[in-house]
Amino acid sequence: MKISAVSTAARATAAFTMIEIAISLAVIGFALVAIIGVMPIGMNTQRDNREETIINQDAAVLVSAIRNGARGYDELTNYVTAITNYWADYDAQTNPPALGVNWYTYGAAGGRMPSGANVPSDFGISNGFRIVGLLSTPKYVGLGGGFRSNYVTASVRALSGLAAEKSPQDNPDVLGGAFGYRMIVENQPLPSNDGLTPFGKQLTNNLRDLRLTFRWPLSAQGRVGNGRQSFRTTIGGDVIRTNDLGHPLYFFEPRAFAFAP
Repeated sequence: MKISAVSTAARATAAFTMIEIAISLAVIGFALVAIIGVMPIGMNTQRDNREETIINQDAAVLVSAIRNGARGYDELTNYVTAITNYWADYDAQTNPPALGVNWYTYGAAGGRMPSGANVPSDFGISNGFRIVGLLSTPKYVGLGGGFRSNYVTASVRALSGLAAEKSPQDNPDVLGGAFGYRMIVENQPLPSNDGLTPFGKQLTNNLRDLRLTFRWPLSAQGRVGNGRQSFRTTIGGDVIRTNDLGHPLYFFEPRAFAFAP
């Protein structure tokens, strides 16, 4: 009986004190605060990696379409919502340039129209032919005794990514929240230090520098975030001009070369 009494007393006193419990809760609290503080960083990193992956995949598709002068890529109408060309005309004198903005869209989801933009009512980006032709516009185009400087941008919903955001999805709320970006297209001759010899003239006339700059994410109000990445490639061949309803379109011809006198 004495042994049983001693054992019962020992079991009655074997417990955590309030101080020990408070210390344990404090340690757990510090650990939870650290974990909660790290979670947003991890989620932001995952989001950034996903967006960069989408940009890399889309850039490969768009560079290929422009470089090869694609004519029937009508799938682009599901993703390119607006194309804007900020242009300036310079004459042979030193007069101030004439400035203008051409804004092309397809439907009402084209984004925010630039102030003072010219919106051709008879020419929407309703097929891949027009989209690629506008995106391939050279940065500098000759105009008689002067030239026109073009700054071409496009508002694009991601070609890759979540399947729920892709065609035939037509819910405006889903499309409005889809990941998008602004793409700046620069198509210009590749500078050459040998532009005076016959070989240098041919090289300059048939070698182009294509650069696509992506800015993301693109909001429904037209604002862009801090994401930025550029892709650059050199294209050999001629750039031909054609017209659709009086609007100039340009296409790369990698298998054709122009003669420079």
